Amino acid sequence: MIQIIPVRISVGIKPHDALDVIILEAAGQEIQNGDVLVVAHKIVSKAEGRIVGLANVKPSSKAAKMAKEHGKDPRVMELILRESVQILREKDGIIVSETKHGLVCANAGIDQSNVEGDAAVLLPLEPDKSASRLRDAVKKIVGKEIAVVITDTFGRPFRNGQTNVAIGVAGLSPIKSYIGSRDMYGRKLKVTEIAVADEIASAAELVISLRGPAQANPAWQPNTVRLRPTLSPELRTVKRSPVPAEPTRGRTAAPGTPGSVRPRPTPRWSPAATAASPPTAGAR
Repeated sequence: MIQIIPVRISVGIKPHDALDVIILEAAGQEIQNGDVLVVAHKIVSKAEGRIVGLANVKPSSKAAKMAKEHGKDPRVMELILRESVQILREKDGIIVSETKHGLVCANAGIDQSNVEGDAAVLLPLEPDKSASRLRDAVKKIVGKEIAVVITDTFGRPFRNGQTNVAIGVAGLSPIKSYIGSRDMYGRKLKVTEIAVADEIASAAELVISLRGPAQANPAWQPNTVRLRPTLSPELRTVKRSPVPAEPTRGRTAAPGTPGSVRPRPTPRWSPAATAASPPTAGAR
């Protein structure tokens, strides 16, 4: 079983805020060894000062031209160009680019939702380092060994809707490889690798709401969750006392409400965490 526990943050995050302290105060004494703290990138970006006032952005001629073609704000288009190493696709108002991090996403991850005033929020400069700083701070302040996953919401090719993915990870292996192992009929697996960190991110999204309470209280930040895998042998970030192996099928996440996610693992392969049981291995 995996628990998905929202962490309610009731203050608006501002540049240079101590995000680690704010999250820990919101979580109370709940943080435990092996938990995975899942944090939406927006509050990380805000705390790190990655907010740009659009009044200070002067669009280039290229940005102005592309903005006109796609019905975008020229200033936002300029930011997209600045944060991208290349534009991969542009059509009907959709701009898909590769960011300086190597991420492929819409609008270079630039977002104007849940930000005060005429401004835009950029992705953290180094999401893995941001995750490491949060993890180290939790260890220093409360003495707990956890993992941290920083997430963003991405679209998917040829599918409607968006899902959360991991853009920064610390304290767990983002990929669980089955390459070289055998399926139930003895066939050797050649390409099966489970995107553990992304699965954790998407599980956290189930209890993170971008609307609702945030509309009634703009200061309320629905951006952090704790995932606590209590019985899953597939979720393991720190050494703990052995527990009996449990079946991996049929695990469900407890319903929650918007906030921060942290998962807590148990033993088998290490260090890795997953928010849902890996599919039954099969030759692919």
